[in-house]
Amino acid sequence: MAVVACGAIAQPMAQSVARHGWSVDVHPLPPLLHNQPHRIASEVERLAGSLAERYDRVVVGYADCGTYGALDEVCERLGLERLPGLHCYDLYAGADRMEELLDAEPGTYLLTDFLVRSFARTVEQELGLDRWPELRDEYFRHYTRVVWLAQSTDELELRELRTLAQAAAERIGLPLEVLHTGSVGLDAALGALVDG
Repeated sequence: MAVVACGAIAQPMAQSVARHGWSVDVHPLPPLLHNQPHRIASEVERLAGSLAERYDRVVVGYADCGTYGALDEVCERLGLERLPGLHCYDLYAGADRMEELLDAEPGTYLLTDFLVRSFARTVEQELGLDRWPELRDEYFRHYTRVVWLAQSTDELELRELRTLAQAAAERIGLPLEVLHTGSVGLDAALGALVDG
């Protein structure tokens, strides 16, 4: 089986596959597609089509991810299953918990372990903040906090990531909160796809 994976969660998926001993190959697309979500569905379709020639089964390792149903249309047309939810945050924290979190404070900027590690590239460079730091207040004026959905369970790695998450929050001028989610939700969702 092949998984067309969002590049932002491909590594945790590969770790999940290894932990469970599933016969699954993870094929990531670039994580920066999230900065242009209108391209996700067509890129998934392209890669899934090429993988279908080599695998008995192909599934989609994306939630909706800002495609507003375009990814579901591709999945329906090609007979593919995808991960549940609106975005990867649902996979980590659970859809109900995410709804509560955002209802309690709509101005919540979310980070995952991937985004913490790649913040300089995926956020600062992509938004141009490395070149025009004065845009920070414009981009983040309606945000009130950063919530890091921490997936790692390794203490040493968590300490390193916390330092990076704190630095990211400071760069955009918001307080940091940490919510330990682990990767149980992603494991379960991927397991459901593997089981078919």
